[in-house]
Amino acid sequence: MKIGIDKIGFATAQYVLNMDDLANSRSVDPEKFSTGLLLQALSIAPVTDDIVTLGASAAQKILTQADKENIDMVIVATESGIDQSKAAAVYIHQLLGIQPFARSIEMKEACYSATAALDYAKLHIGKNPDSKVLVIASDIAKYGIGTPGESTQGAGSVAMLLTKDPAIMVLHDQSLALTRDIMDFWRPNYSVTPYVNGMYSTKQYLDMLKTSWDEYQKRFNKSLADFAAFCFHIPFPKLALKGFNKILDKQLPEAVKEKLKDNFQHSILYSQQIGNIYTGSLFLGLLSLLENSTSLQEGDQIAMFSYGSGAVAEIFTGTLAKGFKKQLLKGQSRLQELKKRTVLSVTDYEKMFFEEAQIDENGHASFDNYKTGPFALKEILGHQRIYRKVAANGE
Repeated sequence: MKIGIDKIGFATAQYVLNMDDLANSRSVDPEKFSTGLLLQALSIAPVTDDIVTLGASAAQKILTQADKENIDMVIVATESGIDQSKAAAVYIHQLLGIQPFARSIEMKEACYSATAALDYAKLHIGKNPDSKVLVIASDIAKYGIGTPGESTQGAGSVAMLLTKDPAIMVLHDQSLALTRDIMDFWRPNYSVTPYVNGMYSTKQYLDMLKTSWDEYQKRFNKSLADFAAFCFHIPFPKLALKGFNKILDKQLPEAVKEKLKDNFQHSILYSQQIGNIYTGSLFLGLLSLLENSTSLQEGDQIAMFSYGSGAVAEIFTGTLAKGFKKQLLKGQSRLQELKKRTVLSVTDYEKMFFEEAQIDENGHASFDNYKTGPFALKEILGHQRIYRKVAANGE
């Protein structure tokens, strides 16, 4: 049975911080961000946008009523959880109006867990061929003001509908995972921002990529020449480029190398405008590739590298389905959509950064009005998060 990605949707915050503005405010050469990180802008989420609102927005864009009646599993992959017990998937299930007899869960392992969610979804559909599984990778990457990680923030969600006979990509059964117990990036329960050993994390990312790719080739008798493109987890685009160069086989025919290089550039276009979205960054790269590449054809194979600090990595692959382009937006349309975000000054960004829910003695909190997608966190009542659908006029 062919199982894979039938639809892909994406949502990001409605506010953006330009990297040149951040660089000037921090007395940094703008090229450190534009060339050193290959970043141009970051999506910034207000307090009324979280993994639930972003995830529901991404999914709503792609789901029909028939989909909602047939989805029997919702999985949210995140490292930006809003509750230590209740899964974000439960909130999203309700907001989207998905039929009640569905399993809704949340998965965690840094930026890797959406790949695990795909594995779980495939197994479920393999036993229940008429099932549809909604996998949502939703995160808000947030680092301290003035810290080295500040320039690699971001916010966004990628929603993927998995089915048999998918319209976009058939996922292969051959994959390889790698685990190492390391402390390159972590966030204890008592901290609102992560602790990062940046240089060490970069080294581990690249080494786990090389190690897993070498073993994948050995086990499955594959090479880069078998693939039209290679997508990577993208903490920031320059690191993905380093990863691509690390595994690029210099013995490949020049035409093959050029195609891989061209498709890599297409895969980082959206991340350059949005920043790091943790669990969704690999799949944002895949979406960027599919919507912007002019050379991809049905039947092409795509390789993907998933990485989550701590650390778990996986190499997996897929084949583009017949007519896959019909299911996607034009890349220029997506980029034009991103230009509609409200530009923040650094002062307004810092104000938004520090704004948190101020819970009173009764467990209540209210928020200022901010722009969001179709859903927003309205208030907190008795320690319960209350979400609402936003009217077309933003009210």
